[in-house]
Amino acid sequence: MLLMQFSAATADFPEIGTWRPEEIQAHIAFMGDTNAKLAAAGELVDGQGLAGVDQVRIVRAGTDGAPVVTEGPFPETKEFLAGYWIIDCDSPERAIEIAGQISAAPGPGGRPLNMPIEVRPVMSAPPVEV
Repeated sequence: MLLMQFSAATADFPEIGTWRPEEIQAHIAFMGDTNAKLAAAGELVDGQGLAGVDQVRIVRAGTDGAPVVTEGPFPETKEFLAGYWIIDCDSPERAIEIAGQISAAPGPGGRPLNMPIEVRPVMSAPPVEV
């Protein structure tokens, strides 16, 4: 699983809501092209951008088992998950290569965002030692 993290502390680019329309279009086109290439290679299982933090809800089980819903994370949140890909590739090295390509998505002025992409294996079964 490739996780696109956004951190206000490490981003050296402005919030996407401030980008010019053509910069947003270039960014979205890059992501679409990336997904198309991964699909053509048989490596894409799923990939989605996620809604902004203003639409997130945190759910916990209440004392009676009913869900307790709160808003959050809040706008002052410094880090959040912006999107993800589930890929099926031949090696961890290939997953890292794909993550590096995604990290270079264009931002304002066409400059690569250099956004951190977390690479994490998806477990298919509990570890043997469990």
